Amino acid sequence: MNRTTIFFDSPFLLGFERTRDLVERATKAAAESYPPYNVEDRGDGNIRITLAVAGFSPNQLEVTVEDNQLVIAGKRDAEAKAPIDPSAFLHRGIAARAFLRSFVLADGMEVSGALLEHGLLHIDVSRVPPAKLVKRIAIHSAG
Repeated sequence: MNRTTIFFDSPFLLGFERTRDLVERATKAAAESYPPYNVEDRGDGNIRITLAVAGFSPNQLEVTVEDNQLVIAGKRDAEAKAPIDPSAFLHRGIAARAFLRSFVLADGMEVSGALLEHGLLHIDVSRVPPAKLVKRIAIHSAG
């Protein structure tokens, strides 16, 4: 049992299961190391996530958002997996493996676009201002 679980299992923190799940997903995502990425604050609530995906084409990449989790997947085609004569390489430092990288998004964050250029996948995320909602509460009288 880790410290996060102990904290959220407190009897004084009822109804925080969603928060616990988000923390657990963020902890798992932080343990991933491939592909390398940058997160850039672009001001006004806008963020750009840039992943180094050299060798991947747009049809080999997939960006999805489900339940506040941004997931970027890279899958190689069978042709790209074809064996290459190992003697042709003096050094092979560009990874050719499939990957799955995820980021947990806060409520109100939306992915506004993705761009692949020069081996870098840029994903723009923006904070959408919440709609101003005024709710009238009916007042009941006793008796």
